Amino acid sequence: MGASHYRWVIVAAGGLLGCVAIGAMFSLPVLLTSIARDTGWSVTGVSGAMTLGFIAMALGSMAWGGLSDRFGPRPVLIVGSVILASSLALASRTTSLLQFQLAFGLMVGGSTAAIFAPMMACVTGWFDTHRSLAVSLVSAGMGMAPVTMSPFAAWLIERHDWRASLLIIAGVVTVVMIPAALLIRRPPALEAVAPAEGAGDPSAPAISVGQALRSPQFLVLMATNFLCCATHSGPIFHTVSYAMACGIPMMAAVSIYSLEGIAGLGGRLVFGVAGDRFGAKRVLVAGLLVQAFGALAYAAVSDLGGFYAVAALFGFIYSGVMPLYAVLVRENFPLHMMGTIIGGTAMAGSLGMATGPVAGGLIYDAFAGYTWLFVGSCGVGIGAFLIALTFRPFARPQPALAAV
Repeated sequence: MGASHYRWVIVAAGGLLGCVAIGAMFSLPVLLTSIARDTGWSVTGVSGAMTLGFIAMALGSMAWGGLSDRFGPRPVLIVGSVILASSLALASRTTSLLQFQLAFGLMVGGSTAAIFAPMMACVTGWFDTHRSLAVSLVSAGMGMAPVTMSPFAAWLIERHDWRASLLIIAGVVTVVMIPAALLIRRPPALEAVAPAEGAGDPSAPAISVGQALRSPQFLVLMATNFLCCATHSGPIFHTVSYAMACGIPMMAAVSIYSLEGIAGLGGRLVFGVAGDRFGAKRVLVAGLLVQAFGALAYAAVSDLGGFYAVAALFGFIYSGVMPLYAVLVRENFPLHMMGTIIGGTAMAGSLGMATGPVAGGLIYDAFAGYTWLFVGSCGVGIGAFLIALTFRPFARPQPALAAV
């Protein structure tokens, strides 16, 4: 199969890897009640594994990305898949809350980080055209986790206890992710050269990894992604609780969250096409501004119809902007350091995601409501928009003039 066709195999495999990995990690909210009931551990304590997981994802993103730059994405994805499956199995055997937090939070979160940055770096290297669409399709695969893996986890817990459910999910990770990882190849431009040479990337600036990590371009992307994720993490995590506080029944409140996820699939595709047509930065900046006011719109709704409308818009926007960071990285940094740079931006995003649940809880406890969460999220979102405006691409090397 030629490279022009095989690149779409990379996209499909990447979407599948992301879907199963993210779905395995986000099985915890589905299993939460059962775990707390069966073990006597507090809901807060079990939930703490998720916060630890986000932190582990943040700390692991750049490290896994750097390893993929050095050894290629395939071995990193295989190792990450094996660790993820082992961690889920280990978490199912834990007998104390601390053991569970370390196994599920630290190990599952850290191994999930082995999928995102290496996979995004790999896909961006395979595409010179339709790059935004390709990255968005991989991201859409990851976005399918709430539609596939979460219902699967719910089906399991209705028939088994949480320990057996985690073991079965570990088995799914093993039989799906490892074969999918074997399909992944280095981008052709890097396949036959040493990564440090950066061959096949003549238009990229001639900079070292250290210079890239200190560059204004990288720092702006990190700051933007941190604030972007901090903007939507609070509303995402507290949507169901807020809807229930407004008197909406629990199942209907959960459907709001599901609609938000489904709308996000469309957002990834539309933003991917728009990024290819109008430029990734332009589409990202516009999306960040709309996202800010989308978060604020939650403060103005209290009935189910209003929640559905805002959730559809908000999910469409925040899901759509996320893949564009990888596209901007690919457009501005050498191909041989994609894993490291995308890992760095992913690290910032994971830290931003970790702020929302805590901030929303503190605000609710202090004010007995969520209005200030949405106001604050809007302010943070405007900050992300303003910082993104300052992004300036690297100057491109000019081709030498032919001698007269």
